[in-house]
Amino acid sequence: MRVDIIKQAAEVPSSELGEPIAAGTPIGEPVAQMSTLTLQASEDGDTAAGIWQCTPGKFRRAVKQAETSYFLAGRCSFTPEGGETIEIRPGDMVYFPSNSEGVWDIEETVRKTFFVCYPKSE
Repeated sequence: MRVDIIKQAAEVPSSELGEPIAAGTPIGEPVAQMSTLTLQASEDGDTAAGIWQCTPGKFRRAVKQAETSYFLAGRCSFTPEGGETIEIRPGDMVYFPSNSEGVWDIEETVRKTFFVCYPKSE
């Protein structure tokens, strides 16, 4: 078994995160641009960990998998369907259960680390 430690994710240059793409379901202007760098993925494809960065904008959350994120930079909020808005700042850790839906509002470019669990096929 191999164990990797993701260190200094805040210092990884934006150019290493891949080409920015528009948020899948933007709400208004500006359209948020997202970049992702997968640092580790399990051999069986059940999990992945990496860095995600997003510019200001508002959009619907498109990730259906359970996800844990640790926020390194920026300011944003997330409003889950039928729930209260949560303000997110650097140093916050957020868990999104599977099938979490809602709206991201990125106020200042956000960078976070993530760990995603993909459900097993039935």
